This record gives sequence, structure tokens and C-alpha cells, in this order.
Amino acid sequence: MTGRVFPGGTSVSRLSVYPDACTADGLAGGTPHVHLASTEAYLVTGGTGELHTLDTAGHRVTPLAAGSLVWFTPGTIHRAVNHGDLWVVVVMSNAGLPEAGDAVMTFPPSVIADADRYREAVALPVPQRRELAVTNFLRLAADPAALEQFYTQAVALVRPNVAAWREIWRSTVEASARHTGAVLDALEKGDGGHLRESALLSAPQSATDRLGMCGRLRTYDVRDGVTS
Repeated sequence: MTGRVFPGGTSVSRLSVYPDACTADGLAGGTPHVHLASTEAYLVTGGTGELHTLDTAGHRVTPLAAGSLVWFTPGTIHRAVNHGDLWVVVVMSNAGLPEAGDAVMTFPPSVIADADRYREAVALPVPQRRELAVTNFLRLAADPAALEQFYTQAVALVRPNVAAWREIWRSTVEASARHTGAVLDALEKGDGGHLRESALLSAPQSATDRLGMCGRLRTYDVRDGVTS
């Protein structure tokens, strides 16, 4: 049932931001990266830190503390920086697209330009891939022309995946929106039949942490909630 998916066809996870420092700039935290089709939101549940972002408006630093809520649209290069036990609930639009590759790390141009080299860099141990990405992130922040080149290369890198991404979008976000449209159509006719199908749902948390780009993740399978 489409109405059983997590609200809006989004996904949710818990993020414990990496506490170790990068030698390129001495900051603790994650690997800078960009999403090309998805918007991401951070709700900070504990600790302190910063969100470092880079887009055509320039480089910005946004303080993070318990209760902070920020979100950023496709094209915003971002990196979570940990000042002390930073925990975040992450909500992603387009459930399934980030897992299907809607993220490009800020590796050097020679790596972004070659899909095989990019995959090899992604597979590096977290500290090594972060060093590579942070070093180039600092270059991008200092050179708007380099940012334009990164955007162009990132689009070329993910372009082969778009057809598969469209199917994920159709089965999640589009399907959820169409379900709401059908409900509104029914209500306009005075039909409340869907109310008889109401349910309380829950989703299991992953049993182990997964190493994400900005920290250790606990994910939830929200594709089809479990009736509580």
C-alpha cells in the first residue's frame, strides 16, 4: 500500500559524526560531497558542531547544536564538522536515490572524470578518501571556476544512473504524491473509505552501524512500515 511508506517518500537515519580530525585542515568530521537530485535535512539531537557548505553563493559555516534544523538543496556541497559528540537525525528526499549513488564526493578532477578511478577512491578507507576530498574541497572553496568544473564533471559521472533513479522516484515520491491526490479526490466526493485502512506503523533500525560519508549511520527500512 502506497499509504504505508514513510511521509513524502523520504528516508531517515541517525548519524554519529566522525570524531577524528582530517590532516588537510585539522577539522574533525565527514567527507564533503554533493547530491545532484536530493535535498537533505539535519535535525541535531545532541552535541555541537558546524555544517560547512559550498555553492555558487560561496563557502559558509553554520553552527550546529541540539535542536538545530537545517536543510540544503541539490548542488550544495556539504560537510559535517564535529566539535563534540555531534548526533544528527538525517532526512533525505527521494528515498533510495542517495543509496543508488546520488552523491559525488569532492575528489580531484582527474578522479571525477574517470568512473573507475572514482569507484576506487570511494572504496578507500574513510580517513584516506576524506583527505582526498577535503583537500580538493578547499581548492573548490577558493576558486569559483573550479566549482563550475566540479559541477559539470559530477553531472557527467552520474548521468548513466538517471534512468534507474527515475524508477526509484516513480515508486516512492511520485507514488506517494499520487496516493495523496487519490485521497483528495475521494474526500472531494465525500468518500472516506481510506480511513478504514488506517494503521500505526514502525520501522526497524539497522542492527549495526554503516560507515557513511559524514559519520556512522543507523538506518531505517521505511519502504513498507511494520504494523504495530
